Amino acid sequence: MSDNVPFEIQEEIIKRLPIKSLIRFQLVSKAWKSLIGSSHFIADYSAPHPQLQHLLVRYDDGHTSTPRYSSVVDDHTLPNNQRVSLTPPQLVNWLRHSIITGSSHGLLCLRCFYGDDAVVLPNFPYGLGTIMAVIWNISIRKAIAVVVPNVLDVEIYTTFTGFGVCPETSDPKIVKITQINRWSDAESVTLIPWQVEVFTVSSGVWRSPYSTNLPRKSIQFSRSHVGVDGFCYWLATDRSTIDPGFKAYNLIISFHMTSEEFTEVNLPDSLIYEGSVDYLNISNLRDSLVVLDQNTQENVCYVWSMKDGASKSFTKLFTIYSPDATLLSVLEFRKSGEPVIEIVDNDADTCFVPSLLAIYEPKSKHISNLGFNGTGSFYVHSYKETLILLDQPDFTVYAKGKGYIVKQRAEIISLLKHTSKHLIGTNCERIVASKRVLTCSRRRLRRQTPINPAELRLLSPPFTAEAMVAVVAVIEEFDVEIDCDLRD
Repeated sequence: MSDNVPFEIQEEIIKRLPIKSLIRFQLVSKAWKSLIGSSHFIADYSAPHPQLQHLLVRYDDGHTSTPRYSSVVDDHTLPNNQRVSLTPPQLVNWLRHSIITGSSHGLLCLRCFYGDDAVVLPNFPYGLGTIMAVIWNISIRKAIAVVVPNVLDVEIYTTFTGFGVCPETSDPKIVKITQINRWSDAESVTLIPWQVEVFTVSSGVWRSPYSTNLPRKSIQFSRSHVGVDGFCYWLATDRSTIDPGFKAYNLIISFHMTSEEFTEVNLPDSLIYEGSVDYLNISNLRDSLVVLDQNTQENVCYVWSMKDGASKSFTKLFTIYSPDATLLSVLEFRKSGEPVIEIVDNDADTCFVPSLLAIYEPKSKHISNLGFNGTGSFYVHSYKETLILLDQPDFTVYAKGKGYIVKQRAEIISLLKHTSKHLIGTNCERIVASKRVLTCSRRRLRRQTPINPAELRLLSPPFTAEAMVAVVAVIEEFDVEIDCDLRD
């Protein structure tokens, strides 16, 4: 561009370029590279087509040991448009058996226990007790890793993480919440250590939240979490209200990404005492919070939407019904409002036939196949293009308040060895139990088929008491009914 064009005009032109062009144009001049990589440009940038939304799909195809990632444009041509296979950054590929904890502003957050795959090897304890989170910008193919600190004894505590981006500063945040596993232990625990901690990418450190109104000890978080319009939401249960009929008070906990305040939100009256919160889920529909009430016996899912962010202001939008296939889960919503669902043929043997991704049209009740077949769990997340993380160096790992550049997975293992306090015993058993259950009965877990404890013990050599607690945690993560209490 000619030097006769004022730089302010150049900046306005550059702002209107697509992200792929911006990445290339960083090589044009030092001035352009400095501008495009500056924090104010990244925060103010809006894509030329802000209405364009993509769907990220993660699935196992049965042919590779690592999950596959694909992206499709969420427009009027779906499901007939072309899907693009994605190559994740190395920091994502180095994760083993990771789960996706959330997405926001074009970023995806994954986490896992970090260590070697071979759990029987002596060097496996390098990763024990260490949770690694990875934030991935899908559009610019960049990721950073964050070591989650102060993970306590899993026999007493459970650690949850949430993810979102502050709408005012465009600063990604990870929220770590520690809760007591069993309500019977609550009286003996006067103060939960490191109950809530917040990590911000801009600072690179973990700290206490701005607000001091932390969740009550009686609140038990579920793994259902979603980010919506500047808030993180979790489904939860108030264990202090459990009545003699073992009914617990279900509710939603919100976390404001700017003020960092927690708030309790009431569910619709019909869902407050409707059994376990594990049969509910939450999602994002057009920047509104929705609650998914799935009835596996009737093969339906009721969709409730929260209006104006006020408690109890939920409206039932529609019911998802799949007469010719088993509805496994509702994974995401399109920009048009149509849900993306995971189904399996009613006549198929679910142990061997893959599940399918499909789109449900609420008005016509028509189901369209998206063309994805998977042998394990599907994850679907909508996203738009963003430049967030562009100013972060490649291969950055944040640990103990410092940023490290690592280019091999072994370097992370070594880093964790020197910066982490390891919990050898119960965490090892937890991981072993979790991997066995996930490997041997993932399909039954996804179908929410009741599981008898005797069946679990046939999967592998006998579990210890600590490992059985871990099995329960894994089963609860997959919303499965248990025939009796394995903790007894």
